[in-house]
Order: sequence, then C-alpha cells, then structure tokens
Amino acid sequence: MFSRHTKSHSIASQLILLFTLAATLLLACGLGVFYAIVVRHAFAEDNAVLADKLSGLSADLRENGPSVFADELTGHRAGEHAAYWTRILDSKGHTMAETPGMGRLLPGAIFPAVQKPAQAVRSRKDYRSGAKLFSLVALNEEFGGQAYTLQVAQDRSSDEQVERNFAVLLVVVLCSGGLASALIAIMVTKHGLRTVRGMTQAVGRIGPTHLKERLAPTGWPRELRPLAVAFDEMLNRLDDSFTRLSQFSADLAHELRTPIANMLGEAQVALTRDRTAAEYRETIESSVAECERLSRIVDNLLFVARVDAAREPIARKRFDARAAVQKIAAFYQTVADDHHVTISCSGDGQIYADPDLFERAVGNLLDNALRFTPEHGSIQIALSKHNTDFEVAVSDNGCGIAAEHLPRVFDRFYRAESSRGSDGAGLGLALVKSIVDLHGGSATIQSEVGRGTTVRLTFPLL
Repeated sequence: MFSRHTKSHSIASQLILLFTLAATLLLACGLGVFYAIVVRHAFAEDNAVLADKLSGLSADLRENGPSVFADELTGHRAGEHAAYWTRILDSKGHTMAETPGMGRLLPGAIFPAVQKPAQAVRSRKDYRSGAKLFSLVALNEEFGGQAYTLQVAQDRSSDEQVERNFAVLLVVVLCSGGLASALIAIMVTKHGLRTVRGMTQAVGRIGPTHLKERLAPTGWPRELRPLAVAFDEMLNRLDDSFTRLSQFSADLAHELRTPIANMLGEAQVALTRDRTAAEYRETIESSVAECERLSRIVDNLLFVARVDAAREPIARKRFDARAAVQKIAAFYQTVADDHHVTISCSGDGQIYADPDLFERAVGNLLDNALRFTPEHGSIQIALSKHNTDFEVAVSDNGCGIAAEHLPRVFDRFYRAESSRGSDGAGLGLALVKSIVDLHGGSATIQSEVGRGTTVRLTFPLL
C-alpha cells in the first residue's frame, strides 16, 4: 500500500513560497495596471498634441496660402531634429514642399488615406523606420478653390523609449518586491512557527516517567489550542493505559504465583519423605486442580486479548434466546441444587449474536451469581426485546457489592473482596464485558450490599 506523500514537505517552505507567490502576483497585477494607465495616458496626450498640430497647420494653410506654407517647410535645415515632419501635395498629388529629408525617410505612399481634419487623428497609421517610430496622418484642405493634401508624421521614438525604460523599471520593482516579499515571509513564518517549536520542546520533555505533564492549552495561540487539548487527552489515555497495564501485570503475577506456589509447596512436602500411593495420588490430584486453574486463567486471558485486538471471529446468527438460556441454566442446575439455589427464566425472543460467545457470557454471570448467592437464595434470568437491542439481565439476592467497587468490577483481576474472589481469578466479568463489546453492545451492573446484584447485557438486533 502506497503512502499519500512520497516525501515530507516543510510547512515553513510552503508558507514562504505561497506568500511570496501571492505578493508577487498582486504586485505584478498592480504594476501592470499602473503601466497600462501610464501608457494609455501618454498615448492620449500624443494624440491630443497631434490633433493640435494638425489644426495649426490647417489654419496656417488657409491663412497664408500654399506658397508661404511651402516656404516655411523648406526653411528647416536638413538633418535638424524635428518632432513633426510635414509634406504638402497639390490636387494632382505632386509634392509642393516637405520637411527636408522627409522624402527619403517617409515616402508619400506609406501614409494612410486622406481624411477630413476632424477624422485624421483617428485614422492615423504607425510606421517604423529603423529605430524611429512615426504616427502618420493625412488630411484635405482647400485654398483659393484648390484642394491640397497635408501629410504629417509625428516622431514618437522618444515616447517609445520612455515606455521601454518605464517597463524595465517596473520589472526591476517587481523583482525587488518579490525578493522583499520572500524575506518578509521568512521572518513572519519564523516568528509564527516559534510557538510550534515551543510546543515541540514541551512535547519532547514528556516521557514514560512524566506522563502527568500537560501542555496547558490556555498558553497557546487559538489555532494550536485544539491540538494541545487533543494531545492532553491522548496523554490522559496513555497514562490510564500505563496504570492499567502496571496493575494488570501485578495482578497477573499474583494470580499465577498462587497456584504455582501451591503446587511447588505440595510437591516439596511430598518429597520430604516416602509417601503412600494414596498420599501421592492426593498430591497429584491437587496439582492437576491447580494446573486446571492456571489453564482457565491463561485461556481467559488469551480470549480477552484477542477480543481487545479485534481478532476474535464472530459468527452471528439469530436464535431463540430463551432456549439458549434454559440450556445454560440446566448445565448449572446441579451446582445450584447443591447450594439449594433456584434458577428461573422469564421472557423470550430472538437474539442476534454468536451462540458460543453468548453461552460463555451468560455462563460466567451464572457462575458468579452461584458463588455469591447464599443457600436457599434465587437467581433470575430475564429476557426482553427492545426497539434496537435485546437485553439479558441476571439477578441474584446475594451479598451485593459496595458502591465504591462498582466502577471497577469489569476490570481484569479486580475483586471487590478477597474472600469473595478466592475461587476465581477476577476475570469473569472482564470476559463478559469483552464479549459484549465484541458484539457492539454494553454491560452494566447494579448492586446493593445485602440485597443482591443485577447485571444487564444488551446485544444490538442488527
């Protein structure tokens, strides 16, 4: 099975990268809009100046005539820088005069179609000649009943260079802004993750011998408080598990030591001198009884361990609960008769469970009830079906259990009183609880000293 990520990623590097990309993108958008506005404004200004120039040339032609206008054009020196290049054509399209050098640089054929003065700027044409950029316009004008054509070229090379330099400046600003964003992101991320490093150090101080330490959620930022709470809850569970494991180990050693010590003591006593066959037989029978007790303890522990690890197979099916309970009661009836205890059953219904596990759970409850019910007592097994579950209640009128012991009666090896648990290992109710949990049900107990005990098991119907 493949993992979701082939390699680990740094949160800090991801935050720095995302912050830098976001800041650079916003800066690029802002500078792009600014550049577009500036260029558009410069373009509009150039068109406005060109329109004013055309109006002035038209007025000059109408007032002074083509001869004076031509003299003014030829008055420019060749090679002198001119922002505007002008040519006047007669009605037949022959050049009457032009700015010196214009014929070589801007031939008449490249100009757009002739327009009226009001429409000339809108129909302008851009033309590049070498390193220079020109805006070309042509317009009609009349004087003395004759039609004349004016061709005007506006040199926009300097404006183009300004735009290019401005674009380079914006790119430099964008790169500098991206670098500054990365540096700011590094500082902000390092400062923001300082609390994470603090939490890491606090967690690192917690070990098997310091499970009582906690992270104190109130001291962390709001985003980290759920993590601190979850970690403290995990520590509580671990602490409880360690405590239970330690207690379980101690109880297990105590339970196993007693039968082993009994067998070893009896064997050592038997070997101190020669014994009769009957005495050896008695010693062997006692050892066999202790071995059987050890075997039951080990079997129960293995069963509980498999249930906890969810490895115990369950073969659920529907069966008659009343018939199953009566069969179990019949098995224990001999022991009950020896103690003059009556076992009665009430209720019926179909239950959905593993028959073998169900028999083992109810059998353990009956065994406990028989051991703690006095002579001439009674045990009742009540069956009842509800909307979502099936309940089995085993009640006795024995000595009962004190209230302070009830929360722990389902723990392994726990016995409310040493005298009561002399015949058992304290695994009966723990095994019952494990079986019910395996079915997804629940086990509860009610007891009152001197009046008896009731254990209720619920099994889901589905």
